[in-house]
Parts: sequence; structure tokens; C-alpha cells
Amino acid sequence: MPRAEVRIDLDAIRHNVRHLALLGDDAAVMAVVKADGYGHGAVDVARTALDAGARWLGVCTLEEAAELRTAGITAPVLSWLHLPEEDFSGAVATGIDLGVASRRDLAAVAAGARAAGRPARIHLKIDTGLSRNGCPPHAWGDLLEAVAGHAGAGEVDPVAVWTHFAHADAPAHPTIDVQTDRFDHAHAAATTRLGRPLLAHLANSAATLTRPDLHRDLVRPGIAVYGLDPVGGGVHLRPAMSLRARVALVKSVAAGEGVSYGHIWTTPTDRDLALVPVGYADGVPRLLGSTGRFTVGIAGRRRPVVGRVCMDQVVVDLGPTGTGHGVVEGDEVVLFGDGADGGPTATEWADLLGTIHYEVVTGVGCRPRLRRTTVG
Repeated sequence: MPRAEVRIDLDAIRHNVRHLALLGDDAAVMAVVKADGYGHGAVDVARTALDAGARWLGVCTLEEAAELRTAGITAPVLSWLHLPEEDFSGAVATGIDLGVASRRDLAAVAAGARAAGRPARIHLKIDTGLSRNGCPPHAWGDLLEAVAGHAGAGEVDPVAVWTHFAHADAPAHPTIDVQTDRFDHAHAAATTRLGRPLLAHLANSAATLTRPDLHRDLVRPGIAVYGLDPVGGGVHLRPAMSLRARVALVKSVAAGEGVSYGHIWTTPTDRDLALVPVGYADGVPRLLGSTGRFTVGIAGRRRPVVGRVCMDQVVVDLGPTGTGHGVVEGDEVVLFGDGADGGPTATEWADLLGTIHYEVVTGVGCRPRLRRTTVG
């Protein structure tokens, strides 16, 4: 085992996608693999998800889509967030579906289609209340007119209408029904104006898990693919990522000595300490060291991290000297994992930090110093 690694359990990914596919009933599953598969490795996750029953893949950028195609993945891929100056010809040529939210988007995509010599498959995004990406309702009719013109010229092939919820992690929140009603009106207007059936998709992980009435033609789970629960409902998901390191040094320190920068912790008695070579440069937030509740798993037990998290290392209290802790240099350290053995989890980190587990896994999984390995 290396100094520190992010270990990805592909069997957990398979389990999660199969579970989501069952929940989706007749809706196809689009596994979202943006941000390098939420730090889990986009290509590995994509292949595993497709093997488990997903039929689509979702990404944010053209570069992410190109990575999948370069890896030989031929399944439908939707890429949805783009800049005005981007060249869409390569994406169109390789069959990438493209999100369109404005006439500017549409014009750039159509130019890419002309350069590629084939129509671009597009998903029209309506902003139903997130006020982020998407066409505002007052501009929807104008966008549809422009789409009809480009479709008539053979430059675009409208495939779907889609949106994104603001409060899907609160299944009974009133905005969900408001957004759904706006979406349904936009979808109906699009099918009428364009004279063709269009796929409908609006369910993210939370809505896939809790609102079967919103599954429509496609569901777009992201965080749930990776085994992290977006609604706190105890759903049957298995976390796929664990962060592991090894003990670099074990030593005894006298009572009354300060530990790590700032001496925010002082040894109450003679203590044995373990040095673990992973820190905030590896995605372990510095603030964790100030919570007083940050623990890691070593030799089958949770043990507290003491003192500040440093750039490259943390210090773990093994207890009073001479009490037989059983920890030796080279032992594996689990900073977070699936929690099946009562060990720390990414969700626990998020709770300590007042954030969400999405940030934890992407913050760790995308760090270049950590070796990413897969099992399963």
C-alpha cells in the first residue's frame, strides 16, 4: 500500500446503480460522472455503471465527455455546461448530446454541427426555479422558435427537455411541485412547437430515491451512484470511496507537551502518538483538527486526531504510554470508509465541517498526490 490512497470499490458502484435502476422503474438511468466521477474516476465508474444497467452518462464539460469517448465508451453522453467560445464540432462528431439553455448556446452548437457535417443532438434546459443554468420561462418561446429553424436546416436534433430541482433533498418541499408544473408546461410547449416527442428528465439522486412521480423518461443520479445518501433516509446504498494511509512513525511524548502547530492540544499524561502522512494537501480539511471529534481507524479501533491538521500529516493519540495500544509503524489507517465496521465516513466528516459529503469525496478524490486504486 502507498503512503496514502483513495480506494474505490467498484462492486459498491454496481450495487448502487442496480438499486437505482430498480427504483427508476421504466426510466432509464443516466449515471452522472462529472468531476472525474465525483473523485472516484470517471472512466472506471462509467464502465461499471453501464455494466450495472445505466444507459446514459452525464458530464459537465466537453473535456469530460471527450475523456469518455477516448476511453472507448460509446454509450449516450450528455454534456451540459459550456462557454460561448467553445468549439462543439468534435463533440458533435463523436455523438455527444449537448445541453442548450439559450440562443447563444444554440448558435454555437449549430456552428459545430455544420463543421462536423451532422446534426447535433440537443437537450433543451428550462430554468424552473433554481435560477442557475437554463432558459428562463419568458425566453422559452423564443428559444423554441430558434431551435425549430435550426432543426429545419438539419443542424440540430432536439432530443429532450430537462431541468434541475432546488430542493429535491427535501421531498415534500413546495417548490418541487412548482418546478414540476413549470417543467410540464415547457415540455408541452416544446413538443407542440417542434412537432416531435421529446424525452423528459428532471430527477436527480434525491428525486430518484424519494419521488417516483418525477422519474419520467430518465433519472440522473449523481451522488447516489457513489453510495452517499442525499436525503438521510437510510437508503440501501454502499459508499464506494475510502481514504487510507499508513502509520509513518510511533513515538512516546512526555506529559505537558504541545502537539502540532499552535499547540491547540497538549498531552495530559505521557502519551504514545502516531504520525499519519496525509494532510490538507491531500484533501483532509484543516478545520477537522479544530473540531475535537476527528477520529481515524487504526488496528480495529477509532482513535482521535489531536492538534492541527498540517499540509502533509496528522497526529493520532494512541493513549497513555505503556497501555498496549498495539499500533506499529506501517499499520493501515482508515480516515473514512463505508462505515460498515463502525469506522469514520465521509458523511461524518461533512457533519463535522458543516458541509455536504459531495464536497468531501470530490475534495479528496481529485487530489494528485493520492494514488487512486480500484477493487471489485
